Amino acid sequence: MEVWKAAVLGLVQGLTEFLPVSSSGHLLLFERILGADTGGADLFLGVMLHAGTLAALLLLYAPRLWRILREDRKMLFFLAAGTLPAALAGVLLGDITDELFFGGKWLWLTFAATGVLLILCGRAKQNSLPLTMRRALFVGGAQAFAILPGLSRSGTTLAAGMLCGMDREKAADFSFLLAIPVVAGAVCLELVKAIGDPLSVSAIPLSSLAVGTLCAALAGLFSVKWMLQLVKTRALWGFSVYLFILSACLLACEIFL
Repeated sequence: MEVWKAAVLGLVQGLTEFLPVSSSGHLLLFERILGADTGGADLFLGVMLHAGTLAALLLLYAPRLWRILREDRKMLFFLAAGTLPAALAGVLLGDITDELFFGGKWLWLTFAATGVLLILCGRAKQNSLPLTMRRALFVGGAQAFAILPGLSRSGTTLAAGMLCGMDREKAADFSFLLAIPVVAGAVCLELVKAIGDPLSVSAIPLSSLAVGTLCAALAGLFSVKWMLQLVKTRALWGFSVYLFILSACLLACEIFL
């Protein structure tokens, strides 16, 4: 894979990771548009780009994470409860999902589903209920469905948090905190697989991986800051419109091309 294509994919990953539009779905889409040849290492590339956005999230949330580790043990239990469903889904269904969505055939459906979730999120009654174990499990269960490419992890968890009574800021904060263990676990799991199958990983030059990961980190830092501000001040219906248009275009391509 050429370095410039890896850079574009890194920017796409970074910009869409924290916006409610599905980074995995956009990666599949842009791999098709660019004709990016991953030599069978597309999953490894995706996880390494996720590692870039994870670095951005860790940088932004470092002070908060330090306070949680020192003072807020209850939040650690909430994060563990919210992470468990996604971890189980990734381990048990990851390979099946990868095969089912290989090539992006069903992206139109999952993009549309994300758009519907955001509409429901916008119509949810604005409450300010505290985070509890039950709500953490509910958000974590919703996050497990985001294993499907095109179904946004941030959009799914944000919608779940608001639908169970949390306000936007609390829901967004818990959503981004939940991303840290989930993405970190996915990166570690894929690295273990890479050790067992080094030939598939070597299909992508190290220079392309490095540039793509760096672009994902820089774009991700911008994206998460913007999303945190956006969720405080504006509705998310604009993302729904974008996803419905994108879904319609992809469905038309599947039917007529």
